[in-house]
Amino acid sequence: MSRILFTCAYDGAPWRGWQSQTGGITVQDCLQDAFSRILQTPQKISAAGRTDAGVHALGQCFHADVPDCCRMSCANWVAALNANLPASVRILAAQPVASDFHARFSAVGKTYEYRIYRGAVLPPHEAGRMWHMVYPMEVSLLREALQSFCGEHDFHAFCARRGNEPNPLPSGYFCRTIFSAIVLESSRGDVLSLRVHGNGFLYRMVRIMVGSACRVACGRMPLEQLADSLSNPSSLPVAFCAPPDGLYLLRVDYPFSTAKGTIY
Repeated sequence: MSRILFTCAYDGAPWRGWQSQTGGITVQDCLQDAFSRILQTPQKISAAGRTDAGVHALGQCFHADVPDCCRMSCANWVAALNANLPASVRILAAQPVASDFHARFSAVGKTYEYRIYRGAVLPPHEAGRMWHMVYPMEVSLLREALQSFCGEHDFHAFCARRGNEPNPLPSGYFCRTIFSAIVLESSRGDVLSLRVHGNGFLYRMVRIMVGSACRVACGRMPLEQLADSLSNPSSLPVAFCAPPDGLYLLRVDYPFSTAKGTIY
């Protein structure tokens, strides 16, 4: 068997998230079906992480073990898979990796971007791809709130529970490090892109971070409350989660040079 690392992009709107589930309407199921048609045998893949229903990706990574008897170049794997995938899922790149490489456990960082549209009318082609925010927002305060997340923190108050967490929880289970958190503004000021780079993220963590920062920027929550939730992990969860529409997984980082999805 040979292990190959793939980079893919997908529109999350038609799918129930990444993770395989009963019914098969997930990105993982779609990709595994494409592999199975090519290899004529069931195939499992492992991703860098899950994305929720409606969340998009421009640089999701996953690995697959393919039989040595199926000798194709990485370029041919890209072409073959795309020929068996719907237009909403595309393979961008492929490269061989060591047998002990793992798309999830070998990752050292991820970058997410959350897109917000501030105009009065959301363009129809952006429906499901941006969060339409019509409330007045102080962008400088949004930047300050987002900057509060930088560094190593216990993000207990900024995540949701899947229900399959270990019991008891290991020490440091909710600790993550955010390397950078920036706000990019379009020339007309109608589009905001909140880009967060960290060593890892908890379930719905980015969406809750974005939702909390936006509440601060809209004057609906004091900045001190956000800071208090970071410094007091046992405090009540912030409990405001931004919708999935505007969230994109941009890139997964590994401790070696690898092809990555294009950042638009």
